[in-house]
Amino acid sequence: MKLGFPEKRGNGFRRKVKGVGFSGFVVMKIDIITIFPDFFRGPLDFGIIRRSGEAGLAEIEVHDLRAFAHDRHKTVDDRPFGGGEGMLLKPEPIFECVEKLGVSNREARVEKGSRETVILLSAQGRRFTQKIAQELSSMKRMVLICGRYEGVDERVGEHLADRELSIGDYVLSGGELGAAVIVDAVVRLIPGALGNEASSRQESFSLYPQSQDGDGPNSTCASGGLLDYPHYTRPADFRGWSVPDVLASGNHEEIRRWRRRMAIEKTLRNRPELIDDAILDDRDTELVKQVKATIQ
Repeated sequence: MKLGFPEKRGNGFRRKVKGVGFSGFVVMKIDIITIFPDFFRGPLDFGIIRRSGEAGLAEIEVHDLRAFAHDRHKTVDDRPFGGGEGMLLKPEPIFECVEKLGVSNREARVEKGSRETVILLSAQGRRFTQKIAQELSSMKRMVLICGRYEGVDERVGEHLADRELSIGDYVLSGGELGAAVIVDAVVRLIPGALGNEASSRQESFSLYPQSQDGDGPNSTCASGGLLDYPHYTRPADFRGWSVPDVLASGNHEEIRRWRRRMAIEKTLRNRPELIDDAILDDRDTELVKQVKATIQ
């Protein structure tokens, strides 16, 4: 794979991929449509995304929307009907770009079992979560449309995209940051992207049940939809703040119990609404009662 910036192309750029995935071909193809393709030169060139490209797990191509505007000024936006502030991205270049990518039509993509998706990044979209990231990680093809200005012509969301996503309840200048967030969250969940696949099971929000297998503390639990438990490393004592004794005890069962309790406590303090949808067993339910009594 070529190191440094991705390969420059006429209508954007893409990563060169020499490796292949475990099944002999690229596991996921990701296309990003934007009026600022150079925005992605940094986010795509580091960490797990870069390594996944080198391993052939993901191929990411960025497309310059202006390459699909055919007037002299490469116009991709216009004023909204009915008046109002700002400009909207026009439907024609977006439709043309997506259709030239060769993805299935919208009717096929919304069918159950489809492994292709076209996503519109929008402040009006469904909030992106770890559950959605896990769902998207099973896709073979993902197209991300980055909105700009006041937004995108509604016909893009109604007749082209099959999903509309937002990364949070706030407004950004465009969908590029959201697209980068989604790519990172999804690619790291592709099997083989992380050095230790158990890592993604033990993170905040991961909807996997607890594992009772194994003797070591690394098999403590999947988060089950809770926030992650606290982590500590050396030195054991830093400025008078000591690592909890249980973590240095060598008692793996005690470590498991402590970590689970701490995950429940952190969730109840910071994101109590997650408890209702978390995967909890009878011991967890009892822990929730105990922790609630201490923090109320």
